[in-house]
Amino acid sequence: MTLRNSAAAPKPITSLQNERVKAIRALEMRKVRKETGLFVAEGASLLITARQHGFQPQTLVYRTGSGTSGATRGLVEWALKAGAEVLEVSEAVLGKLASKDNPQSMLAVFRQRWGALPAAKTAGRADVWVALEEVRDPGNLGTIIRTVDAVGAAGVILIGAACDPYSRECVRATMGSVFAVPLIKTSREAFLAWRKGWSGDVVGTHLDAREDFRNAAYKAPVLLVMGSEGPGLSQAVAGACTKVVKIPMAGGLDSLNLAVATALVLYQIRGPHLTL
Repeated sequence: MTLRNSAAAPKPITSLQNERVKAIRALEMRKVRKETGLFVAEGASLLITARQHGFQPQTLVYRTGSGTSGATRGLVEWALKAGAEVLEVSEAVLGKLASKDNPQSMLAVFRQRWGALPAAKTAGRADVWVALEEVRDPGNLGTIIRTVDAVGAAGVILIGAACDPYSRECVRATMGSVFAVPLIKTSREAFLAWRKGWSGDVVGTHLDAREDFRNAAYKAPVLLVMGSEGPGLSQAVAGACTKVVKIPMAGGLDSLNLAVATALVLYQIRGPHLTL
């Protein structure tokens, strides 16, 4: 399936049965995103971030009458200049393409970007990478990607059967950081083999850890490994950590939301590099 079709001017669409409309709607399915390598981002602010980071739209869609001024007009001109297909659609058509919660007047289709595992032995001294083992919740993953961007960490490595960072829910949760943060996916076996070359600390959080994450000394470059919601780190990945730490809690719970826990440890590790 292809969505791109260069045009010199926006193409009006009012039919819900239009093939382009169907193709974009199909990207809600993970199978189709995997087959095409495409994904949808919604909202002018996300598209502006995409433009800032060198992404080129395959298709841009906006509501009829909204593309004549301001940021929307600039994005339409950007898409046309890039040779993208630009569709000016009716309210009804946009309602089928936009998310149901807080729908936006503009969305675009982009090609996914996946990187390769970085050269472990040559990672920068200030680098912090986050590896997530089988993270399952797209909201958590999106929030973590956003936090990685906020603290200036190097990127996110997805280990094993993780949820899709290019799902609509995850993309929205990143607030545009999906365009800024390098994303890598790998198997557990490949990750463990690659990790052997890591020159700094490989840090994991674990309920059995005895060291407070706030008091630990982290040897750079740091690879922070977080487990999935519920099960946490597998025995194999936990065993590959050079340091395991714990987040102390005073209440009756024994664990935090994955995105919250990752943010706490990331800010502790990256704190010396962050200034107002």
